Amino acid sequence: MTTHYAPIHGLNMYYEIHGAGNPLVLIHGGGSTIQTSFGRVIPLFAKHRKVIAVEMQAHGRTGDRDADLTFEQDADDIAALLQHLNIPKADILGFSNGGTTALQTGIRHPEVVNRIIAISPLCKRHGAHAWFWDFMPQAKLENMPQPLQDAYLEVAPDPNSLQVMHDRDAKRMVNFKDIPDALLQSIQAPTLILAGDNDVVTPEHAQEMERIIPNAKAVVIPGGHGACIGEITTLTADTKETDFAVEMMEDFLG
Repeated sequence: MTTHYAPIHGLNMYYEIHGAGNPLVLIHGGGSTIQTSFGRVIPLFAKHRKVIAVEMQAHGRTGDRDADLTFEQDADDIAALLQHLNIPKADILGFSNGGTTALQTGIRHPEVVNRIIAISPLCKRHGAHAWFWDFMPQAKLENMPQPLQDAYLEVAPDPNSLQVMHDRDAKRMVNFKDIPDALLQSIQAPTLILAGDNDVVTPEHAQEMERIIPNAKAVVIPGGHGACIGEITTLTADTKETDFAVEMMEDFLG
């Protein structure tokens, strides 16, 4: 592994490179770091690929800018990072908020995208359970899962920025607007959508995205939010979903 920072749209963006081969960009979920989302699967992907794992605005080791978080800006930042690395095209894999960012990258920057894997992406408000929307306006830092807090504090330069990250993430979801069908239909990259049967997003939402996005395939896997990649809050010692999911994703990527 090598670690780096890149000047991206006013951010000092942190990223790591693992392995070698065709480039695969990993985009973590909200409130997360590289390791909390992808610590379990990075060694598996890096056997065959050049894994570029990033930390987005206000998350982990990446700085903040005086602006709210948006999925559109995150997608622009991913495209700019690839340009910085002189990588003309890459596969994009995102989890949760990162899954939505992966789709926005396909919408806004199709020229840099080879294939997309979106794990538990949210594209429509009706795609998440009602309890999620009831919770978000009342979200408080003390309700944030402790493993995510601990992981952030382990790597962030300023521990006081944990509150900033939390508030920016919560505000983005409170203000979330549906991605119009016309934009989703503009995605030309082959797309794999994964969701758990006990996820934040509903299985029906994954299947809806399969119908709307051209050349998309949706797969529902047993488990909760991120269980298929061993996300830190769902990781168990005897998990089998990760091995199955990674093999399926590798087959999709080719």
